[in-house]
Amino acid sequence: MIRAPLDRVFVFVDSPSELPTWLPNMVEVRKVIGAGVGQQYEYTYKMAGLLLRGQSVVVEHQRNKRGLHQIIGTFTAFWEYSVAPHEDGTVLSLGAEYKVPIPIVGKLAERVAVEQNARALGLALINAKEMVESSG
Repeated sequence: MIRAPLDRVFVFVDSPSELPTWLPNMVEVRKVIGAGVGQQYEYTYKMAGLLLRGQSVVVEHQRNKRGLHQIIGTFTAFWEYSVAPHEDGTVLSLGAEYKVPIPIVGKLAERVAVEQNARALGLALINAKEMVESSG
C-alpha cells in the first residue's frame, strides 16, 4: 500500500521515463513516443548479466486503473501495472509474463533469470512506494 493518491501513483508508474528509477534491471528508456494505447519506447534491460535491448508498446491503457505493455525484441513479454483505491492510499500491483530466451542465456541461466526477475518485481513495489511517498 502506498500512502498517496491513486492518480499520483498511476502517473508515476505509467511514465516510461521513470522506469529506470524504480524498476530494477531497467537500465535505460529512450525514444518515448505518444501516450496511452500505442505509446512506444525503446529500452535496455539487464537479465542474467546480459544487456537486452528492445521496444515496448502499450497495448491496453485505462487511466488511473491499468496499463499493459508488450515487449518486443530479444525476448517477448507482457508486463502490467494496476492501481486500486485503499482507505490509506493506493494499492499498486505489478505482473509480468515472459519467455526467457534460452539460446541467449542458456538453460542454467534461465532459472537464475526467472528468480532474479521475480525478486525484481518485489523490489520494484518497494521502490515505487518509497519514491512516490517521498515526492508528495
